[in-house]
Amino acid sequence: MRTPGPEAPDDRTDLGGSPRVAQAASVGGESTRTVVIAFVANALVAAAKSGAAVVTGSASMLAEAVHSWADTGNEVFLLVADRRARRPADATHPLGHGREAYVWSMFAAIGLFAVGAGVSITHGVQELVHPEPAGDFVVAYVVLALAFVLEAVSFLQARRQVRAEARRAEHDTLHHVLVTSDPTLRAVFAEDAAALVGLVVAAGGVLAHQVTGSPVPDAIGSIVVGLVLAVVSLVLVDRNRRFLVGEAALPRTREAALRAVAAMPQVARVTYLRLEYVGPRSLYLVASVDLAGDEPETTVARRLDDLERRATRSPYVAGAVFTVSTPEEPSLL
Repeated sequence: MRTPGPEAPDDRTDLGGSPRVAQAASVGGESTRTVVIAFVANALVAAAKSGAAVVTGSASMLAEAVHSWADTGNEVFLLVADRRARRPADATHPLGHGREAYVWSMFAAIGLFAVGAGVSITHGVQELVHPEPAGDFVVAYVVLALAFVLEAVSFLQARRQVRAEARRAEHDTLHHVLVTSDPTLRAVFAEDAAALVGLVVAAGGVLAHQVTGSPVPDAIGSIVVGLVLAVVSLVLVDRNRRFLVGEAALPRTREAALRAVAAMPQVARVTYLRLEYVGPRSLYLVASVDLAGDEPETTVARRLDDLERRATRSPYVAGAVFTVSTPEEPSLL
């Protein structure tokens, strides 16, 4: 069997071939590296922003500090997600622990909403009601510039991984971010993109505060940062929810899998195929096939077992079930 790219693995490597195992391990390691880089960058940025928020008294800077601390905590959730999802299958989890990635990524998305968005919006509203003066704007600009550089490094790493995977799956970059079954990659990319937008907004709020002498633009900047985080977190929550309840494979992936099953030895035709994600780049396959010839029941059972073993040699297939089609079932190909 052959299946398309990391998301939709390309169909040039036979199922169970060593190049595919190496590719799966490489992609998984790249995701871990992306999260670690994001964690280090966010921790440094959060500490710098916190100091600047205390010195300047800027509402936008405080919102950005809260945002970065929330992102730093989220990276811990994402590292846990990546580690726990890699645990092998066992008697109580025959399809592995892949869905744990979506559980812990969901925690990270909810944390981003509750802490990052909630605190930023609340503080911005409080600043509008009870404005406080700010000063030492040079400190704010220096910290924002440093933060932009660090966040850009993290974002470029996530973008590089997304573009490589999107190219293999023949998707555009943003589409791949939305459809990828890897929640850690999606979260880091989205959070870093939101962070860069937030930094630009915060810089505008600080500048407007300095020029006008009014804290209102700064407070509005804090609210805008919070709204950006709220939108990003809601998108991440929705995507994790979809995978937790059982996201079907993309049509392109399903079509490639159908062709691959039909091409397997002794398969005359395929009448049913279901592919469902059970973790990052991990699929559960169910198929009904019409076997060539007219063999005794024991022989048919062995042939079906052989097909299942062939399918699960791929690191992208966590489990497979093959059944025999009835004669009246129409072929899918």
